[in-house]
This record gives sequence, C-alpha cells and structure tokens, in this order.
Amino acid sequence: MFNVGNFAKMVGVTPTTLRRWHKEGKLIPCKVTSTGNRYYSQQQLDEYFGKTPVNQGKIAIYARVSSNNQKNDLLNQLEFLKQYSNAKGYITEVYTDIGSGLNYKRKSWNALLKQVKNGEIKKIIIAHKDRFIRFGFDWFYEFCLSCGCEIEVVNNDKLSPQQEMIQDLISIIHVFSCRIYGLRKYKQDIKNAKVI
Repeated sequence: MFNVGNFAKMVGVTPTTLRRWHKEGKLIPCKVTSTGNRYYSQQQLDEYFGKTPVNQGKIAIYARVSSNNQKNDLLNQLEFLKQYSNAKGYITEVYTDIGSGLNYKRKSWNALLKQVKNGEIKKIIIAHKDRFIRFGFDWFYEFCLSCGCEIEVVNNDKLSPQQEMIQDLISIIHVFSCRIYGLRKYKQDIKNAKVI
C-alpha cells in the first residue's frame, strides 16, 4: 500500500491532483482509514500505467499425444511435466488429450482455453509447442497473454525461420500421411461405394 504522497510521486502528479482525481472518481476507490488517510494499492499503480493485473488463477499442465498407441508417451510426458512443476513449486491441475494437433475439437484443450478466457488460469505448462497446437502456436500464445495467462514451454527449441518452416512441412506431411494410412481400414467400403 502507498500513501498519497508516495503514490503521487510514482504517477508523476501532486498530492492535490491525486485528491481531485479521487473526488472525480478517476481512480479505483482507495482504502481510507478511520483517521481519513488514503492508501493506494499496487493494482491501482499497475492499472494507472496500463499493465494487465496479475492473474491469480490456477496453473495447468497440458499434455497430448496423437493416438491411443502412444499412451506410454503421454504418461512419460505427464511425469516429466509434474517433476518440472514440483521443482518450481507449482501446484497444478492436469489436462490431457489423445488426438491430432490439428484437431480443434479436443475436449480438455477446449475446456482449458475456456478457463483461460474466463481468467481462471494463470499459466499453462507444456513440453513442446506442438503438444499444445500443431500450427498457429504464436496466435494462441498471444491470445492467452491477453487473458492474463502465460504458456510456459519446457523444451523450447530455438529454431531459425528456415528450420521452423521445415518442421512445419514435415508436420503437415506426417499428419496427412497418417490420415491416408488410417483410411486403409475403410478400403473395402470405399471400393463398394457407388458415389466413388
């Protein structure tokens, strides 16, 4: 808490101006003691300078794998993220999905984003960017930041723009080749379909 004199100095005005602002309602009402002294909070200082208030929400771990065959990888991913969180002293909630990084209908991922939007999550911890979303990570990162949530990437590989583009192309080829491979079980149905 800051008294009128200290707060006025920090925002670059006189105590008289600060009192006038208080009467005009330009600041969130400050705490007034029984003796009539006014005190201002760090939140008021942050809001005056346009800083986003610190989100007091939960910390979430998010892990994802593409298929049921990778359940062991999911468990390893979770174990690694839990150890990391414990080492940092975080108390976390766990969210997991089994599904493609291109699938925007993942149940836990959508539940997590809804909570981010509502200001209930202050940090999401992931192993790699592509575990959260295959493409457009930067957009989702900025969206979360705008909601007061930070995404912490534990294994954040620094890649050049060329390397990132190669990784994206490989991901596209991998995802669509898996989809084509998955169609093999429908081979007979496709053969017998009259439309095709």
